[in-house]
Amino acid sequence: MSNSTEVDMKDVELNEVEQEKQPMTEGEAGNNYAISPVSEKNGIVKVKIPDEETKFTGLSKEELMKVAGTPGWIKVRWALLILFWLGWLGMLAGAIAIIIQAPRCKPLPEMNWWNYGPLYQIGDVKSFASNLEGLADKVQAMDEVKVKGFIIGPIHVSSADKPEDLNLTEISEEAGNAMQFTKLIHAAHRRGISVVLDLTPNYKGEEPWFAGDAVGTLELEPALRHWLEQGVDGFLFYGVEKVSTAPVWRDVEGLIHNQTESDGKTKKVLIGVTEKSSPEDIAAVLNTTGVDLLLTGALRSRSALEVAHSVDNLYSTYNQTRLAWNIGGRIAGHLASVVGLAKVKLSQLLLLTLPGTPVFNYGDEIGLEDELPKNPTMVWNFSDTTMIPKSKLEEMSSFRSFFKTVSEKRSKERSLQHGEYLPLFSSTFAMAYVRKWDQNERYLIALNWHSNETVTLQLKHAEVPEYATVVYSTDNKDNDKELKLSELKVKPEQGVMLKFPYTS
Repeated sequence: MSNSTEVDMKDVELNEVEQEKQPMTEGEAGNNYAISPVSEKNGIVKVKIPDEETKFTGLSKEELMKVAGTPGWIKVRWALLILFWLGWLGMLAGAIAIIIQAPRCKPLPEMNWWNYGPLYQIGDVKSFASNLEGLADKVQAMDEVKVKGFIIGPIHVSSADKPEDLNLTEISEEAGNAMQFTKLIHAAHRRGISVVLDLTPNYKGEEPWFAGDAVGTLELEPALRHWLEQGVDGFLFYGVEKVSTAPVWRDVEGLIHNQTESDGKTKKVLIGVTEKSSPEDIAAVLNTTGVDLLLTGALRSRSALEVAHSVDNLYSTYNQTRLAWNIGGRIAGHLASVVGLAKVKLSQLLLLTLPGTPVFNYGDEIGLEDELPKNPTMVWNFSDTTMIPKSKLEEMSSFRSFFKTVSEKRSKERSLQHGEYLPLFSSTFAMAYVRKWDQNERYLIALNWHSNETVTLQLKHAEVPEYATVVYSTDNKDNDKELKLSELKVKPEQGVMLKFPYTS
């Protein structure tokens, strides 16, 4: 009996095990969930049981208010409030201390649109772009090299030394027509470029103004009003010192200086041109004519020592917003013909970094040379070798690239745009100076006019560090290289711009 009972019990256990090996499904054995899968390892059955959900409930509003009102929490809240205000007051005091101790920014000088330069003189429209309409199509190209204003013409009707043929309000056929001029004005103004009109009466004659009584009979004021209505931003006259005492000139000066745009800020510019070259003569013309800018012969065919003297003298006498620098011009000729091709980049660097407005003749940016007896034709396509050799076109492209690079730099850096001028060195063949503004980066320019010899400049000054970094060089070498200023070597006909940071 005991044996049969033992057998029965083993059968039950085996059956139970067999059942446990089967997966349970929803509804079996009264369960409301499924257990799947069932795993078995070494005779041990593992069953996955869902975790029981645990619910957490926060304090009720009544309980929370009761806790918040306890003395402990009240003390904590007051402590946090006091810490907050102490921290806020500490930060305020720190900010005030920083503002007081920090060096104050120097206020920007008042400048006119023509002080942002460069200005670009186009004496012969036909040689530059066929006519006024063609000139309008070239506005974008001029904007790319950061030109701020065109000086156009003269384009009015005139015959050499014949005042009876003069018509200051009529455009000559060789230049274009009134519709084309309007198109030019709109195209230039859309790009922020101003238009100045050369209204020199007797521009085809030997002298810029008609002789004797003819000057007194000129009706300049009606002509000025006509062109101002067309949107002109100013006027240029050659030989201003010769008519500065005549009543007609006072009419010119008074009318232009009383003109402003509707915003009340944009002034009209009056530019004079003289062949005077000494600082004393230039100062006399500036004082007697009342022009805003005066183009002169101060930088033309002179030694580096004379150039440095002229710049120092005029800068110490006048605000740089009244200074203008040019080498060539409509009558003087193109830069490359005045200084030579080897010194084109050096001259570009000089004009674009002196304190004042740089003025270039058309084509100076590409080293265009004079063609007598006519003005040279502007070159726009540097890949067309049918008329100009490839090597010459590559040279022109190199000149333009350097001009564009330095002009862009001038337009961005306050030290170059309106910074103070600090002379460092000058000799017969070389000069060096610094442009600096407030806490901005400083720029040092060193120039060597000598055709054969390298000069070594020993530049030492309280405001100049031991080393400076090359920004641009006319030979396109040593860019980003750090050079020792007490042993600065400048190669023949080379110009170099270096930079160094402001230090308090």
